[in-house]
Amino acid sequence: MSHRVAPERIGGAFHARSGDASASVRLMAEPLCDPTATAVLFVECQKGLLGDISIMKTIRDSAAPVIPALGRLARGSREAGAWVAHLTYFPLANNRSTNRRPPLFRRLNDAMDPWHKDHPACQPIDEIGVEPRDLLLPRNTGLSPTYGTETFKLLRNIGVTTIVMAGISVNVAIPVAAVEAVDEDFDVIIPSDAVAGAPPEHVASMLKHTLPFIATMTTVDGLLAGWGVAG
Repeated sequence: MSHRVAPERIGGAFHARSGDASASVRLMAEPLCDPTATAVLFVECQKGLLGDISIMKTIRDSAAPVIPALGRLARGSREAGAWVAHLTYFPLANNRSTNRRPPLFRRLNDAMDPWHKDHPACQPIDEIGVEPRDLLLPRNTGLSPTYGTETFKLLRNIGVTTIVMAGISVNVAIPVAAVEAVDEDFDVIIPSDAVAGAPPEHVASMLKHTLPFIATMTTVDGLLAGWGVAG
């Protein structure tokens, strides 16, 4: 017979004890982390995916309600002194670098043919913007936004110990990158109102049943309030 048990406090966070399938969200006292040792990763928040020239209109439309939160997160993070990093994608060598194995890429390959470093589709969306101190960390191949890249090495070199994941999508990139980050010994935080995916019921399921076992869940306002900024 299954039974519920109260969560226990470990290192300032509340965790569900083993066997408690319903208590899936970890709650942590503010502030969640030191902003000066934190990098906020905006995953694939580029105009070719979230903007008017999106090649993934279902994801773009699903993400539309979270765009204002992404903007607040970017502004507040910069004000608090956190690093802001843009994990964008553009192919190399006339799109020969794009992985042909995933069905997702096979569907998108033709649409990405014109993309290159300076193409409008490969630039961060205006709501997030790019400031001089921001980190531009694009990749040119692979389904994961971090696997095989220099991202984690660079973040470690500048003293980052906590990563905040935001952007798209909870279908693939966010959970994949979050798992890779914790396996690289980073603490990971995910603001639930700064990630998106499709369809809505899948997003709700991921936020409730999967991501809380990988990362500390919060909201943009909760994270920024802990840093003493409004965004």
